[in-house]
Amino acid sequence: MSSAPDNVRRTASRAANSRPLELLARGGFIAYGVIHLLFAWLALQVAFGDPSGETDQSGALKTLAQQPAGEFLVTGIVIGMVALAIWQAFEAALGSGGPQDRTAIAERVVSGCRAVLYVYFAYLGYKVVSGANPSQSQSQQSSASSMMDSGGGRFMVGLAGVVVAGVGLGLVVYGLKKLFEKHLNTGRMGPAVRPTVQRLGMAGYTSKGIAYAIAGALIVSAAVNYDPEKAGGLDAALKTLAGTAWGPWLLGLIALGIACFGVYCFFQAKYRKV
Repeated sequence: MSSAPDNVRRTASRAANSRPLELLARGGFIAYGVIHLLFAWLALQVAFGDPSGETDQSGALKTLAQQPAGEFLVTGIVIGMVALAIWQAFEAALGSGGPQDRTAIAERVVSGCRAVLYVYFAYLGYKVVSGANPSQSQSQQSSASSMMDSGGGRFMVGLAGVVVAGVGLGLVVYGLKKLFEKHLNTGRMGPAVRPTVQRLGMAGYTSKGIAYAIAGALIVSAAVNYDPEKAGGLDAALKTLAGTAWGPWLLGLIALGIACFGVYCFFQAKYRKV
């Protein structure tokens, strides 16, 4: 006779493997790709044009919302992000089967972090549609300033910066070693498609990793020098990079890499193991 936990797990597994959730999750990858393409476009504008816009995901969503039928598209992105969050939450709770060794447990932890990230993007999209005009950069600066004014706050901000920089370096390794391929149905790819997806994934993850590493370094610097304005996340990191001698060209390369990640997400919509 099955126990209650076993019944709950089987029910959750059926929900996780449902066709509607799979289709919504695949649509979510398309939405995620659109966000990164807009993010890349904003970064290029900062590099070679207007530095006043927000070069982060909230800026990308606000830019999209200002276009014809933009709010409808942002609503679609919110739905896609929620679907990705639910899927990754199931991955975190149930795992992918097989022995639950350290690697499997680490994958479940990463899936949980992804679920939180997708929920956050869905929240940003909701705020944009509702007219709240969210700003990641201002929110991060305000939070950093409040934390620095509290006991031990500068240490916590610095620790957060180390974590963000660590995530960035991890993304660089993830991309250069092509670890993302284990999540793709590479057997379904044609001989010309697989190397294209490899290059897009390598360029995309590496560029995102560099951007996060720079953001993390700036957050650490903000904590050391008591300067909350440097703790503005990706927006502050990319604008700081653009202000250096070779910064615009480096930022341009990062933007192209992030655009590659956006296109890679479109391939994920078809080939990702869901």
